[in-house]
Amino acid sequence: MLSPVTELTPRAAPQMLALLDRDHSILAFNQRVFDWACRNDVPLLERLRYLCIVSSNLDEFFEVRAEPHLSAKQGHDQEGIYTAASFDRLSAAIHELVHRQYALYNEALMPAFEKQGIKIVAHGERNAAQRRWVKQYFESEVKPLLIPVGLDPSHPFPQVANKSLNFIVRLVGHDAFGRENDVAIVKVPRVLPRVIRLPDKLCGKRTLFISLSSIIRAHLTELFPGREVSQFSQFRVTRHSDLAVDEEDVKNLRTALRQGLQHRHYGQAVRLEVSAGCSDYLAGFLLKQFGLPEGALYRVHGPVNLVRLGQLVDLVDEPRLRFPPYKASYPGRLGTDQSIFEQLKRGDVIIHQPYESFDGVLAFLREAVNDPQVLAIKQTIYRTGSNSELMELLREAVRRGKEVTVVLELKARFDEEVNINWAEQLESIGVQVVYGVVGLKTHAKMMLITRREGRHFKRYAHLSTGNYNPVTARFYTDISHLTADTALTADIEHVFIHLAGQSRLPRLNRLWLAPLQLHRKLLEKIESLGAAAAAGQPARIVAKMNALTDEALIRALIAAGKQGVKIDLIVRGACMLPAQVPGETDNIRVRSIIGRFLEHARVFYFRQGEAEELYLSSADWMNRNMLRRVELAWPVLDPLLRQRIVDECLVAGLHDSLDAWDLLPDGRYERARPPAGRPAIGAQNALMARYATRDSHDRL
Repeated sequence: MLSPVTELTPRAAPQMLALLDRDHSILAFNQRVFDWACRNDVPLLERLRYLCIVSSNLDEFFEVRAEPHLSAKQGHDQEGIYTAASFDRLSAAIHELVHRQYALYNEALMPAFEKQGIKIVAHGERNAAQRRWVKQYFESEVKPLLIPVGLDPSHPFPQVANKSLNFIVRLVGHDAFGRENDVAIVKVPRVLPRVIRLPDKLCGKRTLFISLSSIIRAHLTELFPGREVSQFSQFRVTRHSDLAVDEEDVKNLRTALRQGLQHRHYGQAVRLEVSAGCSDYLAGFLLKQFGLPEGALYRVHGPVNLVRLGQLVDLVDEPRLRFPPYKASYPGRLGTDQSIFEQLKRGDVIIHQPYESFDGVLAFLREAVNDPQVLAIKQTIYRTGSNSELMELLREAVRRGKEVTVVLELKARFDEEVNINWAEQLESIGVQVVYGVVGLKTHAKMMLITRREGRHFKRYAHLSTGNYNPVTARFYTDISHLTADTALTADIEHVFIHLAGQSRLPRLNRLWLAPLQLHRKLLEKIESLGAAAAAGQPARIVAKMNALTDEALIRALIAAGKQGVKIDLIVRGACMLPAQVPGETDNIRVRSIIGRFLEHARVFYFRQGEAEELYLSSADWMNRNMLRRVELAWPVLDPLLRQRIVDECLVAGLHDSLDAWDLLPDGRYERARPPAGRPAIGAQNALMARYATRDSHDRL
């Protein structure tokens, strides 16, 4: 089980306070997610889902972050700071987390499921009728898709795709040609389900499942007639999968990326997972084949891919083992009986997702598509999913004769193929699709509607801290901002022209744009508050984000805290700023909230004396967001809306005593506790209750 304290390793910085190591901080975040899988107050299917999320996060960690560490053994990585010792510490921490995952799976979750009459039945536990059904399933559904490859000089080791399920087999005897080739590989196609439900007639009163790996394992010998299988193991290799395209040296970015996707599944190997019982001979054979050190080998007591166990969550129809359903309310300030455009003329609207529904954003776009007075729609797309009503609305807008421009980010990691497909579909019907600025990812989320009203044009806009994805909008916490503010919409128009035409950007009135001025503006704001505090004025910073790893911003916060600024940071994931270090960061508190929903909103609050400013943003405080992406931050000027965001996003998080973790001076995270005699309060639970019970006309 997860202990209440998880350790981070400091990163050395000469003559300055040592910052926390980014990779250990990422692992600590995953340990906090893992805690949800350990909690007995979480429904059983949801605990399994969190276990799968941790595995998915670790997959991405290896795919994106692990490549530099393979060279760390030689004392260098991309930042020149990793040593063999620090690499070994990181590897040990990952191995420990994986060990705890499988211990929880085997010793807690699977026994708990069995008590509920739900079980994944191993081969040795199946009765005769179940074995007959499994054999028939293997013969009809699995075996026709398997091609075992016996290795010899004319049958080299096959290409094994990233994160695919495979078997390695050691054989006794001679092959059909009298040779003694003793190793074979069986690749398992991804089209096969990893968990199969047994028919009810074979289950009694229980709900029983069979894993695909156990089906293949039970019938391996049938794939090698005339040979004896002496050793075998599942295995799975994780490969470096971050696409690298030299944008300056390609004529068509979309074509180059599509070509790169063909090779993503076969990048450099960085991790090897095998069954716990895999022989040293087979494990060594695989390590040598993939060119991996011993530390990259993970022996696991269970399925080599816990991520695919998420299928079990979807196959079990037991509402009592899930979170109670939550239905988001329609945004209270968006009445359904009148035009949204008319409502925005009276004032801005804030939508707090997922407590309020993303349907409000879709309604805004739908009204624009159907309104004959709307002449143009401009929008950025980073992640929207493969089936998106929003994209269908943009296509309908083109059919209705409107001018539609989409700034579509092709390099959104692991969404490249989906976005390339959308680009081709949109271009085919006449949408003006552009891919932003060479060398930068367009991560800003904005939509601009231009409408003819009498003899003039009027602009309406949507800005968001999160993606235009109706699916993730149901479980990511984000803020959507609808506005008709003249200065703000003019800024957005300038940004779209800048991205499409690459023209010089005029001076902006309201927006802070990365990489041009967002970083500088944040540093100036922090430094000005530090100066005010040093002069004796009350100064306060409360910032909520997903990651804090930009060293310049961290150093600025540390300096401001030393000058007397009271600083609270709500950082869900990686944070390199050590909090509450005596004499250094006494005025800085850092906490992380891991809840039912993924905390995703970026909110920055600054107060000097009685003057308050609040910015929403698409950007985390990371170097890449500040200097290598197109990002936005914008102010919320309406005092009532600003106070609502402060209450719901910041104050609620700072008082959370159920799902929050506090960063300690020595770099560890500790679960927040309620005051003595008081019940634990979770910010997300409180907001779900508020939006489920309040009438829409009461909401601001």
